[in-house]
Amino acid sequence: MHTLFYLGIIFLLGSLIQWLSPKISLPKVVGYLVLGLIIGPELLNIVPESFVNDTHFVIDMSLSLIAVMVGAKLKFSYLRETGKQVLSITFFEAMFAFISVVVGFYLLTDILSLPDEHSLIIAILFGGLATATAPAATIAVIHEFKAQGKFTMTLLGVVALDDAMALILFAIAITVSNVLVGMDTIHFSALTDTFLVILYSTLLGAVGALLSSLIDKLFSRHKGMETISTLGMVFIVYSLNVMWALEPLLSALVMGLVMTNVSDEYDLVQEEIDNHLEEIIFMLFFILSGMHLKPEMMMTMPLVLLSYVLLRFVGKISGAYLGARLSHAQKDIQHYLGLALFPQAGIVIGLSLSLQNEAAFVSVAPFILNVIIATTIIHELIGPILTKLVLKRSGQI
Repeated sequence: MHTLFYLGIIFLLGSLIQWLSPKISLPKVVGYLVLGLIIGPELLNIVPESFVNDTHFVIDMSLSLIAVMVGAKLKFSYLRETGKQVLSITFFEAMFAFISVVVGFYLLTDILSLPDEHSLIIAILFGGLATATAPAATIAVIHEFKAQGKFTMTLLGVVALDDAMALILFAIAITVSNVLVGMDTIHFSALTDTFLVILYSTLLGAVGALLSSLIDKLFSRHKGMETISTLGMVFIVYSLNVMWALEPLLSALVMGLVMTNVSDEYDLVQEEIDNHLEEIIFMLFFILSGMHLKPEMMMTMPLVLLSYVLLRFVGKISGAYLGARLSHAQKDIQHYLGLALFPQAGIVIGLSLSLQNEAAFVSVAPFILNVIIATTIIHELIGPILTKLVLKRSGQI
């Protein structure tokens, strides 16, 4: 059937979810995910798999704009004030998640029925993946409830830096794992390659932002055209990152950060996005993401899934608390911020997919990918609820 027919269904039912969610005190993100799961190919099949497989460009488009919105929240004036806290929290929450998962999985090898000869490698690779946090769900909840304040800005700063930290720790996990299987002669370059990816992605995002700011000056009296030209540059930068095997989300995030701090015109663009595009972006992204979830995977290895989710969560909470405590952050940041780092999707699926091309991990990569995809259901359904809870507890909404 015609693509527009299925888009019409998504828009119509998505608007009903937007109306219903506040009435049952449920974040819209969760409602969108559940709707996508129900009407998608895994359950009712109202929207068939052929349509879902052809919509990756919509998800990429939405992700690029969500990443730009995250970066645009990070004003230099704010970062000068709380940069120390953001760096401290990000470092410790990522490191503790890594350590918690590695140690936990290794100690639980027998209980989880992991192969003894690969147990340490599996534990290290899961540890590297556990560090990543999904920014999309967090910023969607923040936008939905108009949250603002020091807690919110610190959370956005941590989520923004978390992807870069995840890439570094995952590269370390790859390097160490290759050493353990005797392939260190060809993979010690992984860490260097990761630093270069981060550097080039950052530079590309900054250059794109500066070019976009210059072009915006041509349309200083036409707010609509400024928005259109900015969107065009965002999509170009994101696509170039994919083409050159860089990190598109990091580049888009940097683009938002630079634009909001160097361009006097970007506030007008952001206002246009907030007023007219925000709801469509989040609705499409999360409904289509829900259609990619596969519930049957959760039944194949429940203990492994539960262990990964809990060990990662414990690491995130304890690390965020310690980082906030050491940097003398306010009490609500110390007590609650770690809970808002529960969501995980996007980049972690990309990283686990990259393992499929590694000759050293041919025997464990499919298992790891299945676990990550299955836990995405848990992380993305529970994460927004926790984020709403901590924003409410900290007085941000």
